Amino acid sequence: MNRLGVMLTMMALLATIVTVAQTLRPSEQASPSSSPQPGPTRPSGPLQQKLAPGLAALTDEVLYGDVWRRPELSPRDRSLVTVTVLIATGKPAQLAGHLGRALDNGVQPSEASGLLAHLAIYSGWPSVVSALEVNDQVYTTRKIDTTALRAVGRRLPSPASDAARARAVNDALAAVAPKFAQLTNDVVFDDLWRRPDLTPRDRSLVTIAALAAMGDDDQLEFYLRRGIESGLTRAQITEALTHLGFYAGWGRAAKAMTAVARTLGQ
Repeated sequence: MNRLGVMLTMMALLATIVTVAQTLRPSEQASPSSSPQPGPTRPSGPLQQKLAPGLAALTDEVLYGDVWRRPELSPRDRSLVTVTVLIATGKPAQLAGHLGRALDNGVQPSEASGLLAHLAIYSGWPSVVSALEVNDQVYTTRKIDTTALRAVGRRLPSPASDAARARAVNDALAAVAPKFAQLTNDVVFDDLWRRPDLTPRDRSLVTIAALAAMGDDDQLEFYLRRGIESGLTRAQITEALTHLGFYAGWGRAAKAMTAVARTLGQ
């Protein structure tokens, strides 16, 4: 065999050896010692997955995999309900993420600011003041111009039913608590509810959510009727309360659902 033939034979033999060696050697991709490739981020986060895998499954598959995606209520409305519940029940530790999500879902900074003033009336000053630092952190991170929050627009008109509401407040409370009756009519309804930073529909939605979250279902009848008058539908209200069940608890949501059935019918 000439020199060229020998070289060709050796090269063919070497190629065969390399192929066999690669077949027998474990793949680096499949090696147990190699670093696993990161999977998609789950809403539950690593702490839930580590300490409460059952909770993590509910978070990923039910709360975010189903409820947040339901078309019966928009993501923006779901965010308004969620932020309302967290503030009204004094849970600011969860607020930053949900406030950021609300802004991503279309809630405007002026609306989030108006929500704080509104909830001060319905859930009390301490709950709202406890949320201020979180709002400030989120606005600062997002470079939101807070000077624009000071703008004051023209007050909205009162609904047609408001005169009857004011008379009912006076009839029920003026003799017993005249200052409370005056504040209810002049501050709560003639000022707060007429501010343009939230629409009457949105004020109704967050008021229903706040009262339900705090367990004040005996106060819901008036606001359910006002919500319908302001443009909410019964289906949107019940969907909002279904959503609320995951953030305020099933018992609070169930009590509010009973009020809906009693006020708006089955």
